[in-house]
Amino acid sequence: MTMTNGYSPADAERLSDKERSLIERRERLLGPAYRLFYERPLHTVRGEGVWLYDEQGRQYLDAYNNVASVGHCHPRVVEAIARQAAVLNTHTRYLQEGILDYAEDLLGTFPAELSQVMFTCTGSEANDLALRIARHHTGGSGVIVTRFAYHGVTGDISELSPALGSGITLPAHARTVRAPDAYRLGAENVARLLAEDVRAAIADLRAHGIKPAALLVDGIFASDGVFAGPAGLLAEAVAVARAEGLLYIADEVQSGFARTGEHMWGFQRHGVQPDLVTLGKPMGNGQPIAGVVARPQVLESFGRSVRYFNTFGGNPVSCAAGQAVLDVIRDEGLQQRSERLGSYLREGFQRLARRHELIGDVRGAGLFLGVELVADRATKAPAAAQTRRVVNAMRERGVLISAAGPQENILKIRPLLAFQQAHADLLIETLDAALGEVAG
Repeated sequence: MTMTNGYSPADAERLSDKERSLIERRERLLGPAYRLFYERPLHTVRGEGVWLYDEQGRQYLDAYNNVASVGHCHPRVVEAIARQAAVLNTHTRYLQEGILDYAEDLLGTFPAELSQVMFTCTGSEANDLALRIARHHTGGSGVIVTRFAYHGVTGDISELSPALGSGITLPAHARTVRAPDAYRLGAENVARLLAEDVRAAIADLRAHGIKPAALLVDGIFASDGVFAGPAGLLAEAVAVARAEGLLYIADEVQSGFARTGEHMWGFQRHGVQPDLVTLGKPMGNGQPIAGVVARPQVLESFGRSVRYFNTFGGNPVSCAAGQAVLDVIRDEGLQQRSERLGSYLREGFQRLARRHELIGDVRGAGLFLGVELVADRATKAPAAAQTRRVVNAMRERGVLISAAGPQENILKIRPLLAFQQAHADLLIETLDAALGEVAG
């Protein structure tokens, strides 16, 4: 994915001898493909609640990490993992009650038609499995994604993730469509334009002898630039895809588990019914667990003819972590908090927009927010260099965010669901200071 806020060798002179040594060791042992956030990479040694701590004990407000979304080292999740690890952790080909109890609870958060789940270890695996299921069910191979989508790193899925960079070549069986950029295309137009693009993509696939299989989209279009609204914008495009025989795969790896506030799942904001839903990142609060939730009719033929197992997908320890996450979301009212604090943050960022010309647009849903920075509000020219400086200025002030979008000019802000109002205030104040520094 793009790294507007990433470390490069040109930044090495700003680092301590120890930091340079760690980076050199990392590159020697892990190879050149990995990337580090921030011009001065953060050396984390501990996490607690909404905070990460560096080697010197300095704390950083985590307003980006949607993996440990209910809080770093949440005591209930830690205790659940430790308790289960002390009793049993093995593969999924024995009878175990834990995986069934968790599956029932998880499926209870979905519409009744989505009543079966298959477990994997990562969101990438989940999207890969969903694509296999869709192709088997439809007999097609064609896939439609957005122009700057990110869906994972497995072989098939990385080819459908243009956000991974210029080294990704779109395969012949894939077509891309514009993300619903209401800021540039107009909120009144995006639903219609997305549907038209999907219709054209289907026609083009068929014109090249490729039978379409699936429309695969992340309902908040995170990597494209965080395009959350208007709510309902996906409905027309999904209807077009369904009428043409495609399955709709809702990628909830980033937008699920109460992240968007009003609903548990991002697709629910758009009033659409997926055929397959993929889950990942926050599902175990850092313990690897992911999955595919499906309509039984879609899984039936796949399950009859394809032998599937995932050695560690849905193992007892991961299911214990997943269950603890669901319990914490409910018991601590994190979905309601996400909606309330998300609105509070958007209002705060909109106040900043009245003071800082760099802010062109504020958008989002729940605790998934995008703040687009522009060099000129009239032309909406992307302010990529300024975005990099803002992200790094906030890191220096002790608040962690990132950036998104093909032009690398959208602040991507995903506070932990454990945020309180005081944390939101600190985030707003720090962004205000960082914008002032960059403008000055």
